Order: sequence, then C-alpha cells, then structure tokens
Amino acid sequence: MRVIGIDPGLRNLGWGVIDVQGARLTHVANGICHSDGAKDDLARRLCSLHSQLSEIFRKFSPDSAAIEHTFVNKDAVATLKLGQARGIALLVPAQFGLEVGEYAPNAVKKTVVGVGHAAKQQVEHMVKLHFPGVQIVGADAADALAIAVCHAHHCQSAGRLQAALLKAAG
Repeated sequence: MRVIGIDPGLRNLGWGVIDVQGARLTHVANGICHSDGAKDDLARRLCSLHSQLSEIFRKFSPDSAAIEHTFVNKDAVATLKLGQARGIALLVPAQFGLEVGEYAPNAVKKTVVGVGHAAKQQVEHMVKLHFPGVQIVGADAADALAIAVCHAHHCQSAGRLQAALLKAAG
C-alpha cells in the first residue's frame, strides 16, 4: 500500500509518501508545496496548491491518503485560511478516488513519538529515525511523513482487528 500524508498549510503544504508492506515502512518521497502570499490573492494561492498537489498524486499514485485535523487558534482569520488549504488537501485525494484518514495532531504525535504533546522537533527526529538516511525537505514534510506513518499504523491495526473478528466468528 502506498500512503500519502498531507500537512495542510496555505503558505507551506507538506507532503510525504511511504510504502507499507506488512510492518515495514519505506520512504518514497517528501516535499513542500509553496504558495506565494506576497504576490497572489487567496484564490490563486489555493489554485496553485491544488495544481501542485495534483501533480504529486499523478507522479506517486498513492493508494491511501491522510491529513491532520485543523486545530483552532485565537486568530480566526488564520484558522479560516488554514481551513481553506485543508479543503484542497481533502479535495485532491477525493478527485483521485481516495478516502482520506483524518487524525488529531496529538494522535499523530503519540503514534510517532509516543507522547501526545511532543514538540515539532521531536516529531522530526523520530521521523528521521523511521527513515534513516532520508533527506527530509523541512518540518512541514516531516509532519506529513508522521501523518502517513500514523495512517499506516491505524490501517494495520484495523486489519488485525478485522482478521481477529473473522477468526473468532469462524
């Protein structure tokens, strides 16, 4: 199974692609889609993110997608803009026929670091340990890879539960 994790952001939208074979996770690619807020209006920025993310989906052909839930902060305007970027992160996988797993930031951190309130640097460090020798483009890409890892673990657990239920019923 090929999983793409997406860390939504209007200026920097992180993405990370991994392959999952049983318990083995392999890094495929990671990066950051950028939109230039200084030059473009919001609609053009969203269009740019959509175009860039669509190209990543065409190039890497993921089987599954996951994103982080948006947290609401005190700046309502910033939260609304983040929500619009998150809309792009939901739209593109849907256009490619994929369902999207959504995870709370604390769930991602707990899966990757073991602590739900881990710092961003701890997440990046643990992602590097998962994928030794891999060049991670930046913190947003590291977060996206962490989301992909979280989704992979969630899918594996769901598969094990389903197998156990079938075995118990049979």
